[in-house]
Amino acid sequence: MSDIVLVTGASGFVGAAVARAAVARGFKTKVLMRATASHANIKGLDVEPVRGDMRDAASMTAALSGARYLFHVAADYRLWALDPSEIERNNLEGARATMQAALKAGVERVVYTSSVAALKPGDGEAVDETSRHSPQSVIGAYKRSKLVAEREVERLIAQENLPAVIVAPSTPIGPRDIKPTPTGRIIVEAATGRMPAFVDTGLNLVHVEDVAEGHFLALEKGRIGQNYILGGEDVSLETMLGDIAAITGRKAPTIKLPRGPLFPLAYGAELLARLTGKDPFLTADALRMSRYRMFFSSAKAKAELGYAARPYQQGLKDALAWFGAHGYLR
Repeated sequence: MSDIVLVTGASGFVGAAVARAAVARGFKTKVLMRATASHANIKGLDVEPVRGDMRDAASMTAALSGARYLFHVAADYRLWALDPSEIERNNLEGARATMQAALKAGVERVVYTSSVAALKPGDGEAVDETSRHSPQSVIGAYKRSKLVAEREVERLIAQENLPAVIVAPSTPIGPRDIKPTPTGRIIVEAATGRMPAFVDTGLNLVHVEDVAEGHFLALEKGRIGQNYILGGEDVSLETMLGDIAAITGRKAPTIKLPRGPLFPLAYGAELLARLTGKDPFLTADALRMSRYRMFFSSAKAKAELGYAARPYQQGLKDALAWFGAHGYLR
């Protein structure tokens, strides 16, 4: 079988980075694209776009024809939707259909992109892959969707010998955040002076290209059925905003807001979103999640895969340079 890889989600942020890493390694790279997907993130890249949808097993089987490896990166990544159950349905059905197609096509190895969203954060301490959520403890439709999809992949590994390794990126930042992601939106808002205040929370930030590198380390060295966190540095939101201010020459925000009074604002923003169809900048689920510091340990990936991540500030600089060059910071 030839060294052909199929990457799903290559029109998006992480998927585009994985596709670029595949091309750089000399793989013949196919990228699954829906009919409506933007090709901007793969423009000029030596890849073969194939039409399909991760939820459609027949199109996935056709796309996987001749492929040795599969990177299933595609996901419905929204923290808010008019119909939240749609997010869960898309990610679960997408994982199930894609993995079943991989089994049918006889793919040698799968790297399935889950998320730290499926892991239970600690009380300010960095947690590892053993800190597992239940569908009852997880907050928000997106996190629940990644949890149930990951469990389905684990079931297929155990019951149908799916040759899959699971990776869990933390919060990627860097170039080509085209949509942008919720974290990318924070970077843009902060860089343009539209985030004068913040809540006390924290997250684990990692350069998107380190996440892509981690996918290939998982392909080469990961153990079937194992989950590997691909993270970077644990950073408070206050520190992140201060670093953005330093890079852009702005004044860092100093107003720390309590969460309670923000809930009416979040409900109002969600109501407005229902009327306009535009995503709200603040949601009630985001406020609930912000009670926890999303800190994670990549010790397992470092020990077993040789994974490493550059300082997170480099991701911020690369993200800001890309956003600036593409008109997001006007």
